[in-house]
Amino acid sequence: MLTVPLGPLALPLGPLLLMLAIGLAGALAWTLGRRHAPALGGAAFDAITAAALAGLVAARLGFVLLHAEAYRGTPLSALDIRDGGWIAPVGVAAAGLWLAWRAWRTRELAVPLGAGAALGLALWLGASAVLAPREAGLPTVSLSALADGRTATLPEIARGRPVVVNLWASWCAPCRAEMPVLAAAQAREPGVLFVFANQGESADTVRRFLTAERLALQEVWLDRGAQLGPALGSRGLPTTVFFDAQGRQVGAHVGVLNEAALRARLAALR
Repeated sequence: MLTVPLGPLALPLGPLLLMLAIGLAGALAWTLGRRHAPALGGAAFDAITAAALAGLVAARLGFVLLHAEAYRGTPLSALDIRDGGWIAPVGVAAAGLWLAWRAWRTRELAVPLGAGAALGLALWLGASAVLAPREAGLPTVSLSALADGRTATLPEIARGRPVVVNLWASWCAPCRAEMPVLAAAQAREPGVLFVFANQGESADTVRRFLTAERLALQEVWLDRGAQLGPALGSRGLPTTVFFDAQGRQVGAHVGVLNEAALRARLAALR
């Protein structure tokens, strides 16, 4: 499951789970801190919040440093956290060190911070594990090729190759923004199959869009019933999902992918 439907919107599930875990961790730390002394409640909550921020910064910095080559051409894109580039263990370690230092400075905060951090980490890891994709193979939704109208499923299209599946529509502004980046990646990555699965639009609409935008895409497929998104756990556009050569999902991103983040994910996929 990648998104949570909220009326006409679809919100990415990962950030929501993280925010919920941080909020509950802070609430527990605040409650336990106030039991010891009223002033400690706010201090405990502030420490949890600061630790979360430190963890997020460290997780992002770790990702950017690990994939420095990908960000070298567009260094400002390292600030665009919407691309979903994080290294979670680095963030957890940084947050833990911050909390340990804070508890060492104010010993009365040790129990509230320890309990809050344990609750937040357990909730985040538990929810992530429960909601992680269970299906080993590619979804078997039937798609129609824009080029010749033939029908096939993703496993039949992939034929044992690493696959990047992009869910998009011509009316989706973020989809249009990232399409040139994906098109360029398709041209330079012959060993990776890019499948552009249009959601719910007619062949004429898709052709007009590609012509107007001067996009020479290969492997454009029509998902007329918009069934592939739910099969992949996402009702939001754009959604990009990465599968290895064995058909196992190894990554996913809801929202716009920039050039640097895509290069980093492709390097990991290869």
